[in-house]
Amino acid sequence: MSCKLRKGKHQNSYMLSLKNFTRICILLAIISWISLLVTDLVILFSDINNINAGISPEIPSLLLNLFLVFVFLFYKYRIGKTDGVDFIAMLWKVFVIGMLTTLVSVGIMAFYYVLGNSQLTQNLLLINFFYHINLGLIAAFLISTFITWKRLILYQKSKKLIRVWQIFEYSLLASVLFNFFQYNIFDPFFNLIFSLLFAMGLILSVNLKWVAYLNFKQKWKSILLLVFVIIYLYYFLNNLIDYSNNHNLITDLVNNVFILALFAFIFLYSIFSLLVILFNLPTSSVFEQKLEEVMNFQRLSQSIQAGQKEDQVYEILLDSAYSAVMADAAWMEFEDKDNEELRVLFRNTNDKEVGTIKNYLAQRKIRNLLDKRLGRKTNAVQLISSLKDARFKSVLLVPLVVQKQKIGSLALLKEVEEGFNREMIDIINTFANQACISIENFRLLAEALENERYKEELKIAKKVQSSLLPKSLYLNDAFEIAAFSEAADEVGGDYYDVYRINDHKFAIMIGDVSGKGTSAAFNMSQMKGVFHSLVQLDLPPDKFLIHANNALSRCLEKTSFITASLFIINTERREVEYVRAGHCPTLYYNSAADTTNFFKNRGLGLGILRNDSFEKYVHVNKFSYSSQDVLLMYTDGITEATNHDGMEYGYENLQLIVKQYHNESPDYIQKKIKDDLYDYSGNQPINDDYTALIIKFK
Repeated sequence: MSCKLRKGKHQNSYMLSLKNFTRICILLAIISWISLLVTDLVILFSDINNINAGISPEIPSLLLNLFLVFVFLFYKYRIGKTDGVDFIAMLWKVFVIGMLTTLVSVGIMAFYYVLGNSQLTQNLLLINFFYHINLGLIAAFLISTFITWKRLILYQKSKKLIRVWQIFEYSLLASVLFNFFQYNIFDPFFNLIFSLLFAMGLILSVNLKWVAYLNFKQKWKSILLLVFVIIYLYYFLNNLIDYSNNHNLITDLVNNVFILALFAFIFLYSIFSLLVILFNLPTSSVFEQKLEEVMNFQRLSQSIQAGQKEDQVYEILLDSAYSAVMADAAWMEFEDKDNEELRVLFRNTNDKEVGTIKNYLAQRKIRNLLDKRLGRKTNAVQLISSLKDARFKSVLLVPLVVQKQKIGSLALLKEVEEGFNREMIDIINTFANQACISIENFRLLAEALENERYKEELKIAKKVQSSLLPKSLYLNDAFEIAAFSEAADEVGGDYYDVYRINDHKFAIMIGDVSGKGTSAAFNMSQMKGVFHSLVQLDLPPDKFLIHANNALSRCLEKTSFITASLFIINTERREVEYVRAGHCPTLYYNSAADTTNFFKNRGLGLGILRNDSFEKYVHVNKFSYSSQDVLLMYTDGITEATNHDGMEYGYENLQLIVKQYHNESPDYIQKKIKDDLYDYSGNQPINDDYTALIIKFK
């Protein structure tokens, strides 16, 4: 508790100091702007009346530079240090600042328009006063947009990219000193400095990885906001040029290389972003649909691990299929095992319409897909024809078969003819097959639990399982490690292991076999054998998973699969490579940034896809670790443990524990996780096996 309080005080102190720093910066920026305004007006008044003001020409340049630097520091720590990345929100803030600046500028123009050619509008002091208002607001807009563009460019940063950006940023800040030399836009040296900054900005403008994370709707919003940014830039630049050409100005931003470089860079990045988003628009909806299909398949494949019931699998299947083929309506019939009655689920249709379609199928003498038993494997049947007295023209019927017995039917409807192509049929068949596998797993497990002999098998399996998990973990100078595992039944399917490949290379794996009990425990033994066979070959992580999937596909039952995460720690390079096969996202505490985050790289469970297409879902990630960093690998039994209200333990509680006790040893962190989990669950029974493996780098 005291550790948590000290940490909270430290964090609050940091946030308070940062807030005070930004307040000081904006206060100094305002003072600098006011001083610049007064100084320029005094010099102008002296020139008009042929009076020596006694003010050095370098003073306005100094005040302008101070104003620009303080505004830069304000936005750098105000925008640059904000938690989270919401691209649309960032662009929206740029739009709002630009809109406010534009409204003030238009208000000044309206003031001149109302007064016409009166003597007041010709007053140079008043003109310069309004010009300085434009100067301050435009500079604030440019600098805030520059910092926002920085966050977009560095969204997926690398050491090389950070180095290039730092050179550009420091060079840009150094260019404010160029104001002291009183060069104008026509001087060769001025153009040389501007060209160098322009070239660096052009190089950085190709970093647009954030665009790939926008969905179709967000891309349209981004296009609109970027168009406004470009319009703002055009309007503001014209405004400054108009003042420069038509009025006597003491401080002229048109001759400021810092301001012009900001204009050029922001314009370049806006144009590049706009073009890339436009070119990506045609493929956005297709990409999102494919991503949704993968996610829906993963939901079906993990339905057992999630502890869902059989009727929930039907709901997931219906929603996934309905969304995947963009159907106009759908229904599903299945037998409720608990109530022994036929249940029907509808999406955008009703009993009357379903009855009309069934009558049509009977008249056409189509195979009755509602028969309870089928003698052979049944595939989806597609009907491409008009249905009388119905608004649907295409019907896709898919029987749900488990062990040659019909357990239900899925029907998808479209209002257009030939609405389902071969790809759609293949997708729905895959979803249906996976759902049937999940349902079959539910039923097989239920039957096994009812068998008295299963209790004796559990006792034997418990001894086997205890021998499969490592008795002790490696001790070394690079990291500390601790682990614990608890089974929901007498035995479980969770697995973890550590293997020393060489003096500076370690392989660490955690896995979760689908289901619980003896079958999971024996499948876990298969996983251990595969791990120890492959790890000695010192394969790259992706090749390891591909070979493991091939091996397990030959020995696992068709209804079983294994989720896993593999980490290869190189203590010599202080690097970690990892891959994920449908397992829970690993939690990582970064001591330098004092942050926790989950590694959510893609991947499917071992044994789900039993062909070469599995390698498409294997993605290798790499990161460097620092002293005191903490890595927490776990199974979903922890995050999905429930309290008496049925609320899950979740990911946030894990984050809080690790962040609160990151300074402690792995054994202590392990104890705190178990204590907190048991306190949260109370007297609730454990629904799933749970395992955790904690690594703390020295």
